[in-house]
Amino acid sequence: MPYAWGVDSASPADEQLYQCVIRQFGKPRFWGRYLSTVPRASSGLTTQEISFLHSHGIKILPIYNRFRHAVGYKNGATEARHAASYANRLGIQRGTFLFANIEHFFRVNEAWIRGWVQAIRNSGYRSGFYHDPVRGPFRFAFCQAARDSRIRSETVLWSAQPEKHVTSAQSAPGFAPHTLHCGGNVWVWQYGRDSKTCPIDTNIMDERLIAHLF
Repeated sequence: MPYAWGVDSASPADEQLYQCVIRQFGKPRFWGRYLSTVPRASSGLTTQEISFLHSHGIKILPIYNRFRHAVGYKNGATEARHAASYANRLGIQRGTFLFANIEHFFRVNEAWIRGWVQAIRNSGYRSGFYHDPVRGPFRFAFCQAARDSRIRSETVLWSAQPEKHVTSAQSAPGFAPHTLHCGGNVWVWQYGRDSKTCPIDTNIMDERLIAHLF
């Protein structure tokens, strides 16, 4: 299965950042960006930024991060509806995967994951999870939720491990993310974090996901 190279950033993908990435690393096939502004964490995606990235033939991987813990079915469903609302306002078409950003230090349980997946499904979007498969509770919570085979089959996982180093597109490692013991569709790997040259992380993606980005 072929793979695509791309980046994600908390800062807007403007001309300056784009040119930095092109010069230092190569052209990304996709760019992960946050759906909304979170103080001291991320700048939210705008319609102007969407137009800019699309004009360069770059797909957008939408990330939702307006939460700091992931506990409880109702909370998961509420956050999913918020994510879908942000995506809808930005003109992101239904069928696109929306990735919940779950850091290793978050509290997470299987009820939140079920709530997120159900509400995202009801919204017409698709569920993704950025996660650490080694540190933190996500691996246990997801595997509990994934006893429901539909959750396991319809979600896509974006693994943050193993953490190597930022590289150019040409020097990217082979696709080898850490996975969960219960399986799941691990189709994205963030292998390089916090570039000192440009404020980006570097990723490799299974080509099957490209068609379901924006």
